[in-house]
Parts: sequence; C-alpha cells; structure tokens
Amino acid sequence: MKKIILFFVITFCLSCQDFGSLKLISSLSKDLEEVSGTEVVPNSNLVWMLNDGGNKPKIFGVSEKGNIVKELVINAKNNDWEDLTSDEEGNIYIGDFGNNQSKRKNLAILKVKQKDLNSTEKVDVEKIKFYYPNQTKFPPKKKQLFFDAESFFYYKNSFYIFTKSRVKNKFGKTSLYKVPAVVGNHKAEFISEFTNCNEMECWITSADISNDGSKVVLLTLSSVLVFTDFEKDDFLSGKITKIPLKYSSQKEGVTFKDHNTLLITDEKAHGAGGNFYKIKIN
Repeated sequence: MKKIILFFVITFCLSCQDFGSLKLISSLSKDLEEVSGTEVVPNSNLVWMLNDGGNKPKIFGVSEKGNIVKELVINAKNNDWEDLTSDEEGNIYIGDFGNNQSKRKNLAILKVKQKDLNSTEKVDVEKIKFYYPNQTKFPPKKKQLFFDAESFFYYKNSFYIFTKSRVKNKFGKTSLYKVPAVVGNHKAEFISEFTNCNEMECWITSADISNDGSKVVLLTLSSVLVFTDFEKDDFLSGKITKIPLKYSSQKEGVTFKDHNTLLITDEKAHGAGGNFYKIKIN
C-alpha cells in the first residue's frame, strides 16, 4: 500500500512541474541518473541511452515509456562517453570524446554491431580514433579550450562532431568536424563553426539528424536549435530556428523519434532532471 501511495505522490509531483514545451514521458531509473546520450536505432524497438564518464561501460535499451529493458556491457573503458548515434543498419556508435580539459589524446568512437544488441555477455567493439588537426598542446591555454565535445551523429558513412567550448565568454561556440566511419586514426576535418550565445546555458550537449537528412538539431541546456536548408554537409549553415525549452535542467541527450518529434533526456542534478521527454518541432 505504501509503494502505491509513493508512486502516486511522485507522479503527482512530476505532473505539477512546468516543463515548458517539453512533454514528460517519465522519470528515469537511478541507473540512468547521469544519462548523456539518447538514440533511436533502426531495427530496434528500444531507445538506447548511456551515462557519461565515471560510470560503468554499459548502454541501456529503454522502452518508449522510459523503462530499462536491456543492459548491454561494453568491453571498453568509459573514459568519457557523451553521445550515441547509429547507422542505417542499426549499428550503434558511442562517442568517447568528452574532453573537459582538452588534454585527451585517446579520442574515439566505439562501434557496437547490431547483431550484438541482444547479447547477454560482454560485447567487443571496433574503435575509430581521431584527433583535431588544429590542437597542438595538451592541454592548450585556457583561451583555447575548444576541444571538448558532447555531440555527434552519423550521416552517409561519416561522423559529424560538434565541439563544446570551455572558454569563458565563448561558451556558445561550437565547431563542426567530420570523421570517416571506418576503423583507423583519422584527422578530423574542420567544416565550420557557429556561436549560439556566450553563457553556459548555450553549451552544445547533443545532436541528431533526421532520417531524410533535411533537419539537424543541436541541444543546449535551455533550447533546441533546428538547422534546415544547409549547404551539403555544412550543417551549421542555412536557416536556424531556436526553440526555448524554459525548464532549467542539465539536458544532454536528443534524438529524432520521427521527422517532427524529438526525444530528450536530462541528468538528475541540482534537484532537477532525471527525466525522459518529447517535443514537437515543425
């Protein structure tokens, strides 16, 4: 009886919160309190999620109602996992490129093969290494802390990585790099850059592209940026629509559910977050 009462109290408290344009799907399990990446994967009926650095090397298959259905143990260290993406075959890629101090020399993307998503044993991965050609010092000076990243997606046999600035008064700056989706040690190709604003709430924390390649979304703590009408793979060009999210939390995961619906997750921190949301976009 106490458990039933507690369930209704939690549900009532969540329903009373104002999430702005976000629609709450559910709160997430304690196992996903530091959720940092979220991805809808072809050939899977689950939404896949991961926690960031310092957590166990696992990815989680979650139902559309927010319940953990599958835990997959990855045979690799969680140096600082930050985002998830997938290809058209349903292979999942883990962005192990969190780099708060811009001093890492082991940046990588880990490939989890689609056939292993149902495994009950520890799963081996392929490692795609890369480096930023314009970084020469590890770490660089404080005014050059532009080599952290929390966001990427797969598109036409390449990964597109969006950096996160750690430079004061330039927190909203992101640079777009391209990396081939094949095993090797690749020099990331710089494409372009964009500045949202200069506050920490403008950090770029996750990214995704629609299935038809016509929309790109970048997530910040306070908004979703929608890019359309861009030129080729310069996704930061073209038209930009900013959708304020109003609800203040540490949002770090975004993925397209369909062409006009996004799924968003946030970490549980400072008395907020730890939830699974959806939002409609045009």
